[in-house]
Amino acid sequence: MKDIKNESTDRLFASIARLNSVEECYAFFEDLCTIKEIQDMAQRFDIAVLLDEGQSYQQIAGSVGVSTATICRVNRCLEYGAGGYRDALDKMKEEDR
Repeated sequence: MKDIKNESTDRLFASIARLNSVEECYAFFEDLCTIKEIQDMAQRFDIAVLLDEGQSYQQIAGSVGVSTATICRVNRCLEYGAGGYRDALDKMKEEDR
């Protein structure tokens, strides 16, 4: 993957980090992305949650309605990626406690 770190991406992520509520995120992402892009990102995060819970590829494919190739891609990022999924999952777990 090409390096995405640059001034423009920094500005985008800094703007996202400044959002204070789910409603602000909805408004921002609705303006920024297509509905399909948002749905795809949400679906990938759902897959990460289910993988973290220990569900099998077949269980996830059946419940989320995605191919095992998509699940494999998310799992590869969860296991060997930059740690973004893991950070988000761990923060969710902390908040749920």
